[in-house]
Amino acid sequence: MKIRILDNAIRLRLDRSEVSEIGAGRLLVASTHFPSGRVFGYQLTATEKASEAEFDGSAIVLKITKAKLLAWAADEYQVGIRESLPTANHNLELLIEKDFECLEPRSGEDRSNRFVNPKALS
Repeated sequence: MKIRILDNAIRLRLDRSEVSEIGAGRLLVASTHFPSGRVFGYQLTATEKASEAEFDGSAIVLKITKAKLLAWAADEYQVGIRESLPTANHNLELLIEKDFECLEPRSGEDRSNRFVNPKALS
């Protein structure tokens, strides 16, 4: 699972096995370990309630409506899920996407678990 953060937007990209895991109702967890010993984590999970996002000082937890996550995981053609959550100042934009193969291959990069890029088919 890849994470990208820009201002008030969080974007996660999931490979094929991660989409399968979330489609089976399992929690996805990833982390980055720093030389100081501190760890930054991020998680994606399904919820029966409304979508939400939390940050506890060391981890981001995104909870997306279960029905929406399961439908997305089962649909080969649906690229992503977008959520907009209100905050005190601006909305927090969430985007959960399937991770496509790059159009320009990079040496040493394993593309075997990525989704076929639709632009590569045209």
